[in-house]
Amino acid sequence: MGQSQDEDPLISIIVPVKNSARTVRDLMDSLMKLDYDRDKLEIIVVDGRSSDGTRKIVSDYPVLLVDEEGRGLNAARNTGIRWSTGQIIAYTDGDCVVPPDWAHAIVKNFRDPSVSFVGGLVRGYDPEGFLSNYMDETFFNAKPVFRWRREETNLSLLNFPAGCNMAFKRSALDKVNYFDERIDYGFDDLDPVEKLCSRGFKIVLDPEVSVYHQHRTSLREMLRQHFKYGRGGTLLIIAKRASKLAGWFTSYLITSTFAISAEIFLIFFGIWLKSWWPIWLGVNFAAIIFAILMTFYIETAFRTRSLSKLILYPALDVARGIFFTLGGIAQLFKELGRKTRQNL
Repeated sequence: MGQSQDEDPLISIIVPVKNSARTVRDLMDSLMKLDYDRDKLEIIVVDGRSSDGTRKIVSDYPVLLVDEEGRGLNAARNTGIRWSTGQIIAYTDGDCVVPPDWAHAIVKNFRDPSVSFVGGLVRGYDPEGFLSNYMDETFFNAKPVFRWRREETNLSLLNFPAGCNMAFKRSALDKVNYFDERIDYGFDDLDPVEKLCSRGFKIVLDPEVSVYHQHRTSLREMLRQHFKYGRGGTLLIIAKRASKLAGWFTSYLITSTFAISAEIFLIFFGIWLKSWWPIWLGVNFAAIIFAILMTFYIETAFRTRSLSKLILYPALDVARGIFFTLGGIAQLFKELGRKTRQNL
């Protein structure tokens, strides 16, 4: 490690939870097994008004349990900061499990005084679950994927770290005014990281800093989650129009809305005309998109000896994309309605 445990910094681990009774005990058990000096470790669980027994489970452990001040995940993250005293602020979620060396792996990167942020990998907790494997193997992964440690001052879209496995130097987080509580549902965790990058702070992506995530276990839960991500994308556009992430989501929302609208138009236009050619055109367009998606999974299907992934994985990609788009559109109409009522 380069330094003794006596020189290890105080690390504050903040865990926002809400109705996490099904998974939070696994997380708490793993946090109790961290190989880090207990006198230099504080665990703060911020509860967002749970109604399913989450608080009772958390209260069984020697951690600080506090109420969320405000509403939303970013409000919970900021609440945790106000209660914390650590030089390093680390975050994970109530549906994760951390390995014993997690805290040490984070701290090792902060030995370099120029590092302001550390992000890591997120792996599926259930290697036997089909959806869990899909979320780990999809080409359009919602979590960062990298094999080697990297030091960056500018991140590409697909390498933005996940909120369930990230850590900030406290002084750096102070300089970007914490988390923007106007953003919720999705993209909420990325804003301070983008601010750090834009101001030239050094960030580290380290695959040795990893957590295990209990991915959604049903198709309904997964699609509902991506619908919420889409809602978060629209809130990001409204709150942060000039940001790189907002620009990406704007482009995505326009493109995907056009593609979905074109498909629907061709089908209904063909029905109205009582003609097959518009329907044939729409079906062929969809088939081309699907075939392109299939090419991304040829290697995965043969490596895992599961040819069904050639069909199921692209189908899940399409379903996620549709619900992601619908969530963005739904939130956009909600915000327009709110502004209309305010102007009346």
